[in-house]
Amino acid sequence: MMQRRSIQYILTVSFTLFSVFIILIVSVVLYGRFSATAKENAFRNSQQIVDQVSYNLENYVEVTSDLFNMMHHAIGQSENVKSDMMRQQLESMMSTRTDTVSLALFDDKGQLLFDLPNVELKDTLQVTEEGWFRSALDTTGHLSISLPHVQNLYKQQFRWVVSISKSITVQHNGKQVNGVLLLDVNFNTIDELSERVSLGQKGYVYMLDESAGNIVYHPQLELIYASLKDENVELALKHTYGSYIDESAEEAKMISVQTIGNVGWKVVGVSYMDEVMTTSSVLNRSMSKLLVALALIVFLLSSMVSRRISRPIKRLELSMKSVERGDFDLTVSGEGPLEIKHLADRFNIMIGTIKQLMNRIVTEQESKRKYELEALQAQINPHFLYNTLNTVVRMVGMNKNEEVIKTITSLSKLFRISIGKGKSLIPIADEMEHARNYLIIQQMRFKNKFDYSFDMQEEALSYVTLKLIIQPLIENALMHGIEPSVDKGHIVVSARLDGSDVVIKVIDNGLGMSEKQLGKILTGEVVSSKGSGVGIMNVQERIRLYFGEKYGLHFESELEVGTTVTIRFPARLPEQIEGEDQP
Repeated sequence: MMQRRSIQYILTVSFTLFSVFIILIVSVVLYGRFSATAKENAFRNSQQIVDQVSYNLENYVEVTSDLFNMMHHAIGQSENVKSDMMRQQLESMMSTRTDTVSLALFDDKGQLLFDLPNVELKDTLQVTEEGWFRSALDTTGHLSISLPHVQNLYKQQFRWVVSISKSITVQHNGKQVNGVLLLDVNFNTIDELSERVSLGQKGYVYMLDESAGNIVYHPQLELIYASLKDENVELALKHTYGSYIDESAEEAKMISVQTIGNVGWKVVGVSYMDEVMTTSSVLNRSMSKLLVALALIVFLLSSMVSRRISRPIKRLELSMKSVERGDFDLTVSGEGPLEIKHLADRFNIMIGTIKQLMNRIVTEQESKRKYELEALQAQINPHFLYNTLNTVVRMVGMNKNEEVIKTITSLSKLFRISIGKGKSLIPIADEMEHARNYLIIQQMRFKNKFDYSFDMQEEALSYVTLKLIIQPLIENALMHGIEPSVDKGHIVVSARLDGSDVVIKVIDNGLGMSEKQLGKILTGEVVSSKGSGVGIMNVQERIRLYFGEKYGLHFESELEVGTTVTIRFPARLPEQIEGEDQP
């Protein structure tokens, strides 16, 4: 479709699309970088908030544990746990903290030995069945911290507390008694530390017990108990520290986890991805608007630039149409930008070159037809035919009937291949057969003054060659190399494929030629009147006319050694040249 549009349209659309493409690529890259940075910052901020909550809770638990250990040490060192001095000392310790609810000491049978404040226990209380009691006795010397629960020791007391307990050995009534010291602290302090956290409008923090997977604290615990809300606790338990994306629910969440080491709880921060990536959404909308605005600006600028460029090109197009109608005498004007001037100058040069090439083609075609006609009409020189027939008469007189038959048969085949089908291009196999018949005739004529051999590559025989290019070379070898020599001569004809070319060689061991004599043969100054009449120059020109200047004949000759003539032309199969070789 672009081929049928004007250059102004193509330039406008191309510049616009290219610019928009570049802007789009840059926008996508920047958006990706900004989004990734925003996500990394969100992960980092959320993790820092959770880490701070974890640190505050861990510090709170550590301070509370220190207070408990001080009480535990004071009671363990006291000679009478029920003394007024001990009570005053413990009350003083508890008054340092507003979140301490109660302190109680039980023996290993569950009997109350001491408590602060002195409040009546529940009648149904089974101390030995309480989890904090069993945990303290089962792990002697280890501080046990319970999950948040409603205090159930005293009548009319329903506070939400965390119980800290530890086994202890005390002096009671002059005896050492094993027991459990219990300190209940108000859970509201932990609740307040968690509620202060801000993770967006919908985000929150909750805590898990990593050993059992129970939720220690959750700001929406009522909804969880009512099955109106669900937390992916299993996934959170798999992480000790770090942040990840949870896409198990309808809304994607970013989860940040930190473990409180001295309690065995996990602080889990929940942020909603739609809030986290709000900056990316705003950036996306802004970049979309910017992209549309830039596209409009680029389109307007491209239209103006393309109009300035295309106007002189259109004027040049009108001049070219005149040339298209056959007016090769036209000179194109080079008005406009420098590139248009260069284009017009090159077009004028091209017109001149075309005119030269047209004249050259006419000349070459005339030469080609001339050489073809010469090759077809003057293929067999009358002297060659006379000498051959004279040899036949002489052999008849000597009753050499078989040799007569052989010579006449070869002569007939020579005529058949030379004239047959009126084509200039024939298979290499036929050209070799023509050369073989010529050698047979000449061998009869020269009375076995030479012998010959053929060295053919089978694959090369199926390709085509110009007709009558080997026989003139053999004739040259006989007339200038073999015949003047006193020794018996030998001629070798070979054909090979060399890459995409065919290479044919005619090799003789005759007298060889000097450079001067070789030059005369190539220029056509020397043509044997006794031969076929098809000269070496004729062969050279025909090859170059058909196949190009880089192809043709190459001579290597050394006096008293011999001559090698190499023919090189492109390898073509018969089906590749159909219609090319018609005269």
